[in-house]
Amino acid sequence: MARVRCITEMGMGVDVHGKDATKAARRAVSDAIRHSNLSFVRLFGKTPHDMFVDVTIGVPNPDGVDTAAVAKELPYGTVKVTAVKGGLEVPAEQGGDSILIANAAVVVSLDDGK
Repeated sequence: MARVRCITEMGMGVDVHGKDATKAARRAVSDAIRHSNLSFVRLFGKTPHDMFVDVTIGVPNPDGVDTAAVAKELPYGTVKVTAVKGGLEVPAEQGGDSILIANAAVVVSLDDGK
C-alpha cells in the first residue's frame, strides 16, 4: 500500500537561553501544528490514529535533539522524527547565551488503501 501526502506544515521554534535543540524542536513542531485540525481524514474512512506523521527537524546540532521527546508533541498517528543539520544559531553578545532556532517540516500522509 502506498502513502498519499495530505498535509505539509512548517514551523519555527527558538530557545533563547541554553542552546537546547530539543526545546527549540518541540516549539517548532508545536508552531507547525498549532492551527491545524485534520478532520478531513474521516472523509476517507480513517481516524487520526491512521495518519503517518513524518517530521524533519533542522537544527545546527542534530545530535542534540531527543527525537522521542519531539514525537510527543504530536497527539495522533504513527510518528517518525528525523533531525538534520539546519536551523540557525545566533551568536550572543558579550558572552551571553546564543539563540538556537529550529525549523520543522511536518508531513501527514494516509495509506491509499490500494
